[in-house]
Amino acid sequence: MKSDSPKTFHVKSFGCQMNVYDGERMAEMLGAEGYVAAADGADADLVVLNTCHIREKAAEKVYSDIGRLKRADGSRPTIAVAGCVAQAEGAEIARRAPSVDVVVGPQAYHRLPDLIARAARGEKAVDLDMPLESKFGALPKRAGGQRPTAFLTVQEGCDKFCTYCVVPYTRGAEISRPFADLIAEARALVAGGVREITLLGQNVNAWDGEDDKGRAIGLDGLIRELAREDGLERIRYTTSHPNDMTDGLIAAHGEIDKLMPFLHLPVQAGSDRILAAMNRSHSVESYLKIIERVRAVRPDIAISGDFIVGFPGETDADFEATLDIVRATNYAMAYSFKYSRRPGTPAATMDDQIDEAVLNERLQRLQALLNEQQQAFNEATVGRTTRLLLERKGKLDGQLIGKSPWLQSVHVIAPGLKIGDMVDVRIVSAGANSVGAELLMEAVA
Repeated sequence: MKSDSPKTFHVKSFGCQMNVYDGERMAEMLGAEGYVAAADGADADLVVLNTCHIREKAAEKVYSDIGRLKRADGSRPTIAVAGCVAQAEGAEIARRAPSVDVVVGPQAYHRLPDLIARAARGEKAVDLDMPLESKFGALPKRAGGQRPTAFLTVQEGCDKFCTYCVVPYTRGAEISRPFADLIAEARALVAGGVREITLLGQNVNAWDGEDDKGRAIGLDGLIRELAREDGLERIRYTTSHPNDMTDGLIAAHGEIDKLMPFLHLPVQAGSDRILAAMNRSHSVESYLKIIERVRAVRPDIAISGDFIVGFPGETDADFEATLDIVRATNYAMAYSFKYSRRPGTPAATMDDQIDEAVLNERLQRLQALLNEQQQAFNEATVGRTTRLLLERKGKLDGQLIGKSPWLQSVHVIAPGLKIGDMVDVRIVSAGANSVGAELLMEAVA
């Protein structure tokens, strides 16, 4: 352990978009304390592993990364483990990885600089509290960066208690950040050059609050207010729960031009029996009715989802029902995973755990169908003219990559243009994971 505080740092985030946001905020906080970001963890004085605990392999990857931080000369950086693995396995981390200097949960990372200083003095530096006061007030003010897109956490925690999920135990109860704080943070991002904001939450559409006139509003009200901000061109939100898809939020998809035609709405399974065992509190029928209503107000909307195959007790008929709901919904893209037993969750002790070979076979069949639908969606957009926000460089000379309104990765040859520009393009080709486009020069902003 070094006797002095680290001067350079590297933050590596695993898992969900909220972890990406948390990692960015930790980096901003360390920068405000005088630390300098390193290109990677190889030579950094401090490495922060911002962890995910949703699946077992994600947790195990953290321990592998810790081991790789030891350098050839026997030295190592100061190591901080943050995030959901830290919250769930604080004592286990200390046992399995004594080289870790700091352990901090996702609701306490605003105390990271103090914990690093304590570790440098040789003190035990563990903070797994879930304090009632908001951590956000202790973080530095936001500012735009090098990217034209940004995440903005509006809601944290979960009260749904799905039987397979650790989030209520690692992130705590649902809380909504205050309206005024969110507007101020969004304005700071836009002032710094951000043109697209994605609102984040474990159940983002559970956000509620009072606007500047004291009126109770939901997520749709927040989106409507953000849409009034000059310079903010696009708004997205994720991840949603079917039970929190309000009439106002559905209507917003047909009324707010800046709200992109994309909805990520996890269903997890297509069997009502399995949904009940998961404690999902929605049915196949209610889910499909939401999709129908959203498409009625925004016919071109792209639907995304999440699926878990092989939940305890899932029969062949239950799995076939999942394939049926995929066919009925016709997804533009989706994420699918084998059920992963997480200690402390009710599902971990259920009978009828599914054999690994069956899990693998079902996942392959599901992913084959989802991939087929994604390819078909991409092909259906060929010939469309759309607006593209350029986000990063491509592999070819003059090539830039951006996201379409439907969240497709779009490759376009755009000499003379730069990241952050918005351009009109025509989609001319479709692959499994991206589409190609040609530039229409009459509209560049």
